[in-house]
Amino acid sequence: MSQNPTIAASEVQSAPFAGESMSGADIILRVLSEQGVDTVFGYSGGAILPTYDAVFRFNEKHAHAPERQINLVVPANEQSAGFMAAGYARASGKVGVFMVTSGPGATNAVTPIADCNGDSVPVVLICGQVPRAAIGSDAFQEAPVFNIMSACAKQVFLVTDPHKLEQTLRTAFDVARSGRPGPVVVDVAKDIQNWRGTWQGHGTLAYRGYSERLRKVATGARLENTRCDEFFDLLAQSSRPLLYVGGGIIAAGASDELRQFAERYRIPVVNTLMGFGALTAKHELSLGMLGMHGAACANYAVEDCDFLIAVGARFDDRVAGGRPHAFAPRARHIAHIDIDEAEINKVKRAHWTHVGDAKEALRSLIAHRACVEAPSAWLDHITELKRRYGMNYDRNSALIQPQLVIEKLSELTGGRAIVTTGVGQHQMWAAQFFSFVEPRSLLTSGSMGTMGFGLPAAIGAQIARPNALVIDIDGDGSLRMNIGDLETATTYGVPVKVLLLNNAGDGMIRQWQRLFYDGRLCVSDKSLHRKDFVMAARADGFEFAQRVESLGELEAKLAAFIEFDGPAFLEVMIDENADVFPMVGPGHSYSDMITGPFIPSRDDGEAGARPAAHRTAPDMF
Repeated sequence: MSQNPTIAASEVQSAPFAGESMSGADIILRVLSEQGVDTVFGYSGGAILPTYDAVFRFNEKHAHAPERQINLVVPANEQSAGFMAAGYARASGKVGVFMVTSGPGATNAVTPIADCNGDSVPVVLICGQVPRAAIGSDAFQEAPVFNIMSACAKQVFLVTDPHKLEQTLRTAFDVARSGRPGPVVVDVAKDIQNWRGTWQGHGTLAYRGYSERLRKVATGARLENTRCDEFFDLLAQSSRPLLYVGGGIIAAGASDELRQFAERYRIPVVNTLMGFGALTAKHELSLGMLGMHGAACANYAVEDCDFLIAVGARFDDRVAGGRPHAFAPRARHIAHIDIDEAEINKVKRAHWTHVGDAKEALRSLIAHRACVEAPSAWLDHITELKRRYGMNYDRNSALIQPQLVIEKLSELTGGRAIVTTGVGQHQMWAAQFFSFVEPRSLLTSGSMGTMGFGLPAAIGAQIARPNALVIDIDGDGSLRMNIGDLETATTYGVPVKVLLLNNAGDGMIRQWQRLFYDGRLCVSDKSLHRKDFVMAARADGFEFAQRVESLGELEAKLAAFIEFDGPAFLEVMIDENADVFPMVGPGHSYSDMITGPFIPSRDDGEAGARPAAHRTAPDMF
């Protein structure tokens, strides 16, 4: 895309305030208001000060109408601002917005932008920049935002023409939410923020290539009868069909359509980490998560299926592993539906494909009303897989098992909570043992695997959905990354619940070192064990801050933690040697899955059996 495309007039409506003179900073606020933005997350600095001042003046102007004001939330740092915007977007489906200054403010925002890009989350970052005359001179707090962000954002705009500021901002929101959602960065020089111009009230930038791709997807969204016939011919040839669904179902709001499609044709469903909530966890057709730490029954179903139907999923390495050709080895046919044409045939070649919105594609297939459904023998097989190879753990230990904590939390909430996580073992336990009921319920860093995501994302999610129960399930390593946002929660009265599973170290690293590095612990047993997290939470204003050290007190304290009216913090001292199973080792296929000591392996009938060949140095983490 061109950096400075021409302006294309949108459908001109009777735009209010058209012709009014205002500063560039005021134009930014006016566009945010027009786009329905109610909250901006961000940290200030010199190059963005004019726009922060515009926030103050905008809210003062609308003091008589609080519902029109824009809430400004200041986190501990710019990375947290980005994760809060991501949590807001993931929980609500709306575009999240954060705003930072130039230089280190911008570079601190790189990680959340990359995180949102990997997980297809729509956010807009407004970034202050040094004045245009100083760009390229190594000015104080100057950073080449366009160059840095272009590698990890859906689109980056450097505004050099103040007359295009309004249209650029409006376009940023269009690009962020359209097609495959993603992060958009708008870099605005300080002198453009101070410039005075005329509010036009309409118009976007012309992106011929991007617009044409969107039109192509839109016009092809509804499947023609001949294409539906081709799909159902493949389904009719299948005796073991399986749906493999990902975050595209959530982004498209297609959960109802997925359920209708699966039920009509009696097709079992496995989901990715991003696809939780696409089908209720306890639905008879749901097998749960597949992949490196997926449920054994889900992975075995992938091994057994003869027709794999991927919808809104991209065959990433956590699913397809290091040997994609060995993924779904018995599948004679693969179908792939995705809104991003670049994902089609990228990793696994498909026999039937469709580029389009998942909701519309599934509606077309449902409307076709083909008289075909999966054989009862396949469904009986799926039931047996779930019965025999379901999730399990050491239920007789005197130590607190993390899986038990998640199970109890799921029972107490009925699965109706928005759960955010950091990254590591606790993330996988949350995915494996919490029974999610609704879409947009698990908010986690999937593609980037960013530690420190959980707490700020929970704050953003809670602000987006103030009446929801929002719980950050975190680990001691991840929580340390952005622990400063405990104070953010209490400062703004955000009633998030922080459940810390403390195993005194980086548990996932420790697990890999035990399995693949002959037990040589380096860094994972680091000396950062002195922090009293409960005291830290109290110091940051948490009125409920407690610790669980024995099994007998777990359930009562969990219940009190959930029911507390306001921010709550609960630290649970878990078994330090608890591991995440199942596990597909690096470079291996599902047939080599390590099931651990409490889930049977169907290859040899011995729980936790693992061939000696698995003791190889991993080629991917």
